[in-house]
Amino acid sequence: MQFQHVDNQHNGEFYLDNEQGKRIAEISYVWSGEQKIIANHTWVDDSLRGQGMARQLLDVLVDFARQKQLKIVPTCSYVEVMFRREKSFSDVVA
Repeated sequence: MQFQHVDNQHNGEFYLDNEQGKRIAEISYVWSGEQKIIANHTWVDDSLRGQGMARQLLDVLVDFARQKQLKIVPTCSYVEVMFRREKSFSDVVA
């Protein structure tokens, strides 16, 4: 499974489309300066619920932040909960 990524230097997202080109999962962010992004939205289609897709999206976002040496401000409720729960994300939390 390969996530797509778009970023226009104002905001961006990692997402997954199905074979018909319909969006079925996404996590989005907004740039806040040069070293920080705000994770503001996570969504997974009902057909994928309970399969760990939201966590996979979050892992991709965290990997992106680590590669770019960014901090993440969680305003999305899912990301906020996961950052509190999972200590391995502490290096990217703003």
